[in-house]
Amino acid sequence: MKKVILYTDGACSGNPGPGGYAAILIYNNIEKEVVGGEKNTTNNKMEMMAVIKGLEMLKEPCEVDVYSDSAYVVNSIEKGWIFSWKKNGWKKADKKPVKNVELWEKLLKQLDTHKVTFLKVKGHANDELNNRCDRLAVEQREKFE
Repeated sequence: MKKVILYTDGACSGNPGPGGYAAILIYNNIEKEVVGGEKNTTNNKMEMMAVIKGLEMLKEPCEVDVYSDSAYVVNSIEKGWIFSWKKNGWKKADKKPVKNVELWEKLLKQLDTHKVTFLKVKGHANDELNNRCDRLAVEQREKFE
């Protein structure tokens, strides 16, 4: 399997409000940026869209290290919450419905295709690629303000 690095970030002004997302894929020192946004969205949706759109760019199954500053995304996967939610009919432990089910289902489809490891990075710190993703996501968000 090809080894790919994927950096992602989402940005939102207001919650809900205008938002943007960005992903940077790296394979063999070649980088590809994927960006987009929406007029009325949430920060969590943009964080998820960044991961989904990045993974959707891959043309074959790959081993992917996803770097994200979103505890929501990283913990949901790495702590197995998403799998429990799905098993329980998209209900959380407190029996409340899970938000963004359609996006979680898209992400699960990608996880079935690729071998993905999620790694939490500190946002707005000294991680150059995370900061670049943040700038790109904000630029996308500003298009909808």
